[in-house]
Amino acid sequence: MVLEGNPEVGSPRTSDLQHPENQGSCVLSSPSEDTQPGQEPIKYGELIVLGYNGCLASGDKGRRRSRLALSRRPHANGVKPDVMHHISTPLVSKALSNRGQHSISYTLSRSHSVIVEYTHDSDTDMFQIGRSTENMIDFVVTDTSPGGGAAEGPSAQSTISRYACRILCDRRPPYTTRIYAAGFDASSNIFLGVENESNVLQDGSLIDLCGATLLWRTPAGLLRAPTLKQLEAQRQEANAARPQCPVGLSTLAFPSPARGRTAPDKQQPWVYVRCGHVHGYHGWGCRRERGRQERECPLCRLVGPYVPLWLGQEAGLCLDPGPPSHAFAPCGHVCSEKTARYWAQTPLPHGTHAFHAACPFCGAWLTGEHGCVRLIFQGPLD
Repeated sequence: MVLEGNPEVGSPRTSDLQHPENQGSCVLSSPSEDTQPGQEPIKYGELIVLGYNGCLASGDKGRRRSRLALSRRPHANGVKPDVMHHISTPLVSKALSNRGQHSISYTLSRSHSVIVEYTHDSDTDMFQIGRSTENMIDFVVTDTSPGGGAAEGPSAQSTISRYACRILCDRRPPYTTRIYAAGFDASSNIFLGVENESNVLQDGSLIDLCGATLLWRTPAGLLRAPTLKQLEAQRQEANAARPQCPVGLSTLAFPSPARGRTAPDKQQPWVYVRCGHVHGYHGWGCRRERGRQERECPLCRLVGPYVPLWLGQEAGLCLDPGPPSHAFAPCGHVCSEKTARYWAQTPLPHGTHAFHAACPFCGAWLTGEHGCVRLIFQGPLD
């Protein structure tokens, strides 16, 4: 999938990394050997986990977070193919006894395997991703469930590989970034049933880890996205317009992100997602035959979900700094029209064979004809 800077958005494309199963820890801001004192290190890009609105539900901690910037390391830790061996499959484990030597084993048949030994590459940096918390993993990713939650705890069964994938970044311009299925384990080995294929990441590429989906953003692509300051300015501008509930005539306001997403605020805007009319919260209008979540809009009489509105706070998921004019249905996350329409038309991986459009801020499946709705606010009467 490509998020271009021009109005024409590229067709979706995903990197499907279903293969199961180095060194170095996550480096976000350490100066590299080519960086002058006081200068920021070269940033290759950022990985963003879809389904989170700015941070994990339990908070970003260390290598377990919703967003990770990949920057040039102080010293190169990349690897490249060196020597290839053809060997009998039963002898593979004995041949992979050297933990100091990175290697990949390809099983071609019951009696034939290929071992490729890797050597140090001074021209690339390597970053590893997976659910393992061992030191060789730079970005610890857990399964994402609709609603922005994570499948955590000892009873939760993860579908993400412990060593899901690795990314190699060229240390020299144009800083080409490639992704490879599977990562090196604690013994510096990878076992695969089929040969690994590389893929050059572009701005907007999606990485399917079979349990979580990552979005790759380049520095150039992030320049087209809004900043957190711009998102906050938009919130304040929307509140300064003093939108009102057309029935209760109370003034509505989006809460500050500093409050976190707990219970809706008393001034929180609510929306009928079928029509887009924005109101304050009220407890009437329920349709018994459709459940408590179905309400009848008092302005247009359309019946549908009635949910609180939450501003999208993950800037890297936005295509432009446009005003927050649209909401995803049925979750109520708000963003610009261009961002809403793009994600509503983008099928995201679900399981191993299915695709479905989802809100990028919480992972909820989108419903309705368009998956999003234009918000209709009523201004102050004075």
